[in-house]
Order: sequence, then structure tokens, then C-alpha cells
Amino acid sequence: MNSTAISETNSSMQTILSDLKQLTKVGLSFSVVFSSVAGYLLAVDVINYTTLLLLAIGGFFMVGASNAFNQIIEKDTDAVMQRTKNRPLPTGRMSVNFALTIAVAFTILGLSILYSINPKTALFGAISIFIYTCVYTPLKAVTPLTVFVGAIPGAIPFMLGWVAATNEFGIEAGFLFMIQFFWQFPHFWAIGWLQFEEYKKAGYNMLPMNTKDKGAVKQIIFYTAIMILVSIAPVLKVSGNFYIYPATAILVALLGCIMLYYGVKLHKSEENTDARKLMLASVLYITVVQVVYVVDKFLH
Repeated sequence: MNSTAISETNSSMQTILSDLKQLTKVGLSFSVVFSSVAGYLLAVDVINYTTLLLLAIGGFFMVGASNAFNQIIEKDTDAVMQRTKNRPLPTGRMSVNFALTIAVAFTILGLSILYSINPKTALFGAISIFIYTCVYTPLKAVTPLTVFVGAIPGAIPFMLGWVAATNEFGIEAGFLFMIQFFWQFPHFWAIGWLQFEEYKKAGYNMLPMNTKDKGAVKQIIFYTAIMILVSIAPVLKVSGNFYIYPATAILVALLGCIMLYYGVKLHKSEENTDARKLMLASVLYITVVQVVYVVDKFLH
């Protein structure tokens, strides 16, 4: 085999790997795994590293499957939008059959691995894939309420870790779910604001009432406030075994106020730059808050 053939083989392997990464959205999958691991650590006194590893791998496959199904369904609309037109399916670099094989394989692997932890974890994993693929994705072209539907699978990973650790869905898992559920609204509506024109081209309704105006930002501010209240509520010991110190609650509230600040700023300016800052602040919030909760737990 000459050097040209070898380099061509290498480059085609790199293309396939890169396409698989895009199809399963590896970056997003890792952030979901991060949430699940945080939820697990919040629930345990002694870490079972086998369970933790199974949760991370199973969660990764679960999200990868959801993203692959999503891109199969949205192949034609992805071709219309600047941000998505170079994905493997709209460009034809990958066939739908191949993508479907990956999606099904990831679903089976992910749910089998989660089932090996306990059946409840697998059940919530299956619910997450089903809602994301069969309800959220088709509704994007129908109603702005799709964001509410999408927030359900989006909020499952944080509580999935708790369920994996305890084999039960109680008030604690419910609170973890609510924190990530309410967080999704400012996060996704900030993205919806930034991508409004692009989404419109594809016929998607991703802002409340499908309008890019102060009314949409009022909703962002409202849900950010609810998110902060739910995030600090564990300080009142209303959430079972999941509670936080007052100093932690203050830190979480301050982090939430950064999002609130950019929400108010966006309300005044209606500028994309402020929507971008809000979106980045929301990513910072959910990441740091989960770390802060885990640190707080191990200080108890």
C-alpha cells in the first residue's frame, strides 16, 4: 500500500470519526454525563466506581442515540440552516441507514448498560430518548411549547444519577429534575433568540409566542427567577436528604443573579450580544451549581 493510499485511508477514517462525533453531538453528550455523575455523587456516601462508570457510559450512549435520531428526522431542515447544513446527513457524507444503525445500536447499548445499574434508571433513560425523539423533535415545527416538552428529557440526566445511586425516585430526584427543568427555559430561549432567523427559515418555533421581542425576554426573566428559587430551596430542608448550607445557597443565588442580570440587560437592549452573554452565563450556572452542590454534600 503506497503512502498516498495510506493517507487517504487515514483521512477518510478521520472524516468518519468526525461525522460520528457530529451525529451523536459528543460535546453535548459529555455535559449530560457530567450532570448524571453530579446527581450520583449527591446521592451516595460511598462511591461505587463500577456504577459510576456504567452510568457515564450508559448516559453517553443514551444522549448519542437521541441526537442521532433527531438528526435523521431533521435531515432536510438541517440542510436549510447555516449552523447545521454541514452535518453528515444533509451533506450526504453519511447515509440515513448508517445513521439509523448507529442510533439503534446506541439505544440498545445505552439502555442495557443503564438497566444493569437498576431497571428504574433504564426506564428514565428510555423515557428521555422517546420524548426527545418522538415528541420534542416533531413539535419544533408546530408550537413554541416544544421547549416545555424538550425540557423534560433535558432535565432527566441530573436526577438519573440519583436514581442510579438509590434505585428510587423521591423528593430529592424531583428537586434535581426541577432545577435542570427550569434552567432550560432561559438557556434555550437565549439560543432561540440568537438563532431566530435561522430557525424561522426551517419553520421552527423556538421562542415563546414565536416572537423576538420584550415579551419573550419577560418569560426568560420569569423562569430564571423560578430556577433560582428552586435551586436554593434545599437550604430550607424541604427536599429530603438533599440539602445545602446557607453559604452554598447564597453562592447559588449569586450565580443565578448573573443570569438574571443578562436577562434584564437583554430586555433593555434586545441585542444578540446580550442574548449570547445570557446563554454563556446559563452554561456557567448549571456547571458550577452542580459542582457546588457536590462540594457542599461532601462538607456535611
